[in-house]
Order: sequence, then structure tokens, then C-alpha cells
Amino acid sequence: MLGVSRSLTGRRWLARLDDRGTAEATAISQRHGLPDVMGRVLAGRSVPLDAVDSFLAPTLRDLMPDPAVVTGMVAAAERLADAVARRETVGVLADYDVDGATSAAILVRHLRALGLDPLLHIPDRSTEGYGVSNAAVERFAEAGVRLMVTLDCGTSSHEALEIAARRGLDVVVVDHHPAGERLPPAVAIVNPNRQDDLSGLGHLAACGVTFLLSVALNRVLRARRAFPGREPDLMSLVDLVALGTVCDVVPLKGLNRAFVARGLEVMRRRGNPGLAALADAARLTGAPTPYHLGFLIGPRINAGGRIGDSALGSRLLSSDDAALAATIAAELDALNRARQDIEAAALAQADAMIALAPERAVALVFDEGWHPGVVGLVAARLKERTGRPAIAIALDPEGRGTGSGRSVTGVDLGAAIRAAADEGLILKGGGHAMAAGLTVAKDRIADLEAFLDERLAASVAAARASDGLKLDGAMTASGANRALVDTIERAGPYGAGHPEPVFVFPAHRIADVRVVGQGHVKTSIVAGDGGRMDAIAFRAADRDLGRALLAAKGESFHFAGALGPDIFDPARVTLRIVDAADPRQAASRIA
Repeated sequence: MLGVSRSLTGRRWLARLDDRGTAEATAISQRHGLPDVMGRVLAGRSVPLDAVDSFLAPTLRDLMPDPAVVTGMVAAAERLADAVARRETVGVLADYDVDGATSAAILVRHLRALGLDPLLHIPDRSTEGYGVSNAAVERFAEAGVRLMVTLDCGTSSHEALEIAARRGLDVVVVDHHPAGERLPPAVAIVNPNRQDDLSGLGHLAACGVTFLLSVALNRVLRARRAFPGREPDLMSLVDLVALGTVCDVVPLKGLNRAFVARGLEVMRRRGNPGLAALADAARLTGAPTPYHLGFLIGPRINAGGRIGDSALGSRLLSSDDAALAATIAAELDALNRARQDIEAAALAQADAMIALAPERAVALVFDEGWHPGVVGLVAARLKERTGRPAIAIALDPEGRGTGSGRSVTGVDLGAAIRAAADEGLILKGGGHAMAAGLTVAKDRIADLEAFLDERLAASVAAARASDGLKLDGAMTASGANRALVDTIERAGPYGAGHPEPVFVFPAHRIADVRVVGQGHVKTSIVAGDGGRMDAIAFRAADRDLGRALLAAKGESFHFAGALGPDIFDPARVTLRIVDAADPRQAASRIA
């Protein structure tokens, strides 16, 4: 597109729609009376012509499945209903990320509404690590817990759940991570990704599975006529499902998309004091969007688990005390700023390591001074910058490394890490295709790197060869108004598996440009007819994209990016720049 074969980020620019797709876009626009840009967006996301109306108005009523289709769901709901009837002490243990925090808040709020006062435990990332620790089980047992519910973890916690069984604790696991053939002992393991589950709901985040469990629990109590008071309003919890779904980067398709669409509506009402306080701390004005959840709200919740108190996020989201929520939100905001500084320092070191090392299939870096809570963020940044999978490892004084990896489309990093564990190269590890975690001894890192290089070289090469930025169309600053943004958002919410539309703005002049915030490049771009709009390239100041823009005031570039309301002034439209290209270089390539 526009002759761009290598942009400032090193990508080819490709039209998302071919001739057939363009014809489908025209048919969608004509049959449904939609603007041309909407037809292109829908066709570019493979929305069938006859499904447009239902796609543009996703509802939980239409897409919510019977929770009983998930293996183990009925048994889990029955056991929780027994706990409500007996007024047992329930222990809730959840992962320390946003998916875990939202899952915990959903279940804790539901159980409180049913008259219980559950004990909540969030593992410390540094001392306990991911999953259910033996010590956590012992603490629950000593506190008189009769039923332990694990959220966003537990499927692979064999040893800890065996201890729970010996201590007389019943266990319900609610998870969504890949499961092996052998499962730990439990009353129920509710995981749509266990091998014997046929629900087809494996794309749900743990918070989505937790919400289905709440629906199933209400159903059991209704059938027993055993509600201790009014039936809890579960729709008031969908804002938490939306947050966890977006931040866990699961595909926004089907039920997930309905969760996010409905959840954003609930969030606008600011009924959850914790979410409202965190939005205020993030200086979020106007209606929340998936972008806000993923880049403003989510990182602040994660900051507690990364470098502070892992339980802060779940406590915030489950509290109805506005004053307490404001205090926790302020603490998470401060932790997030500290996290940004720690991350920036680690990333600078990682960049230097990558620059000095030969390029391999996986960009692997490690250091003894890194905080284990930021290695996932460092890996994500390296993946963006190198266009290949990346792993960052923080080493402790004993030479034990805690690592996190992020992958690119088409390269299953999680499977490779599990294979490395099977080979004995790492102490433990696992994950999804796009993200993985591991624990490794320092003296085996070189062996791990060689193993990954051999196993993933072909798939990484294929992924990089096909890498290109897909564009949904071209427009000018004059046409990029709030009405257009509102039109485009009708096909949202956008996220993983349902990509946000990216448009190209050909030959727009850079009127002014400067660095703002944490290395963001802010500019104003002007079309040939004088139309002007603000634009920003996040975290770009020290990258080729940012450096080129900062040196080119008064010059014209082709810009590619996503449109959205300005974060601080929703009436204005901002272009979030994801790439740019010099028109002169593109023209020379065409010639």
C-alpha cells in the first residue's frame, strides 16, 4: 500500500482487503445502509453479510451458554451452594495478574452477597510464584477453611492440592490454562481447556469462567429455593469480566466480545468504587474503551503484583468502601510510576544486550539486577522492537532465574517452553502460544537458548517473512472526526483476535513534534487541504519511528494508526501512530 515495502518499523504495508474483500465490503455497506468505512472494517474481520446486524449488537442474552456445558461446572456450583447453606469458611486463592484479581473480585463479591465472608489469598510473585503453594494450603487449613476455590490457577498444582486433600479441604479449581492428561485431586476442575471438555469455550479468560460459575451457583440456589436473601445481581459484575478479558489478551470473539461490550456499559456507571477510583487515578475522562482498560487501568492493577503487594488489585476491586478504594488506587498509581522507572532501566540494559548479541530465533536476555516483576514487560517490549519472540530472565543471588516470554503470531512459545521442561533444561515452565513463564538455573540458560533456536528457527523465519502491517483504508485529517470514530467503534470492542482498525494518512506534514511523558512522541499532522489533527506514538522516542519523526518537523510522512477519542478530552480525536513511512522512499521503490 502506497508503495511502502519497508516502513520506519521495518514492515511492509498491506491492504487488509483484496478485490474479493472489497466487493464484500461494498455489499455489506449497501445491504445494511452502513458507511463505506464500516463495510471495510466488517469485511476485514470476516463478518458474514447475513450476520452484520447481530454482530453490531452483541448481547449476553444471545451469546451466554448454559454453564453446565463446561466440564465440572455443575459439581462446582453444587459444592459452593452447600458452602452457602452451611455458612462454611471459603478460601479464595487467585493469581496476581488482572485476570486473577478480577476473578477474585467477582467470586468474593458474589459470596458476600450470599452471606459468606470468604478469606482471600493472592500469592506473592517473588516468594510464592505462580499457582497454589503448599504454604497457602496450610494457612487456609489452619484458618478453618472447608472449601478452597482457586482462580486462574490450580490445574497444574498437583502437590499443593494433594496436601489440601490430606488436610480435609475440598477444592474447586476455576482456570483456563492448558491442562495435561493427569489432573490434581479436586471436587471439580472447571477449565474449558482441560482435554475432556467439549464446551468450545477455551477462549474465555478465567474471569469469564468465574462469571459462568456465579451464574451456575445462582441457578442451583434458585432451584433449591435457598437464597439467604435477595438473589445477587450478577450483571453488576460484568465490568470486572470486561477488564480481565481485555487485560488477559484472549480473543475478543463470541461471548468474550459480548462480555466486553456489556461490561464497558456497566463500567460507565461507576458502580464499582475500586474501578472508579482507579479511573480517577489514571486521569481517565469520558467513556472507557478497551484501550483504556489495557493500557491505563490494567497496568496499575498489575503494578501491585509486580513490585508491591500482590493483593492490592483484588482488594481494590472487591471493596465497597470509597475511601479505602481511593487510598489503594493512589498506592497502585504510585507503584505503577515506580514500575515504569524500573522497567525503563531494565529495558535499556536489555537493548544493549540484544545489540551486542548475534540474532537468534528468540531474543533472550538475563541479568542479576532485574526485578522479577518486570521481566514480562521487558520481554513484551523486546518482542515489539525485534519482531521475534523474546524472553527476559531475572536472576536471584543463588543463580535461579525467573523468566517471562512473549511471542509473535505463528510461533508457539508456550509449547516450546513446555518441551524445554520435559527435556530437563528448565526447572519448570509453561504458558500459551503468545506468552510463557519459566524458572531456570543460570548455568542452563545457554542450553535453553540453543534449544529454542533449533526448535523455533523455522517458524520464526516464516512469521517474519509474512510480517506486514494490514491497513483498513486511507483517509485524511479533515475526515477524522468524532462521528467517524463513533461509527468505527460500533464494530468493536476491538482487541486480540478482533484487531482495531488501522488507517493510513498519506503525505501529512508534521506541524510540530515533541517528547512527552514516558518517551512518547506527540505531534500534529496537517493534510494537503489544511485539515489538522493531533497524533501520538507511544514509547517511541528512543526507537527508529520516534527518532525519525522528531527530526522531521515541517516534512511530510505517510502515517498509519488507529483513531480514538483523546484520553483527556474525549470530544477531540487523536491518531495513535503505529507506523510511518517517508513518501520519497516509497516513491523511489515504486519507480
